Amino acid sequence: MQVSVRENNVDQALRALKKKLQREGVFREMRLKEHFEKPSIRKAREKAESIRRQRKLARKKLEREGLV
Repeated sequence: MQVSVRENNVDQALRALKKKLQREGVFREMRLKEHFEKPSIRKAREKAESIRRQRKLARKKLEREGLV
């Protein structure tokens, strides 16, 4: 990953880097790997996340179609 510093503006470059890392999911991954997670708990968490994601997509689709 690369961020260019323009006109010696390090703050702006740092903000851009943080945005890129956030979009890639690096911060979330680091937080999850801080402690060991049992495989059964990991599977349950991922399944719940998947269900949540599907419901959100369905809700947004209904909003787009104007049914809600």
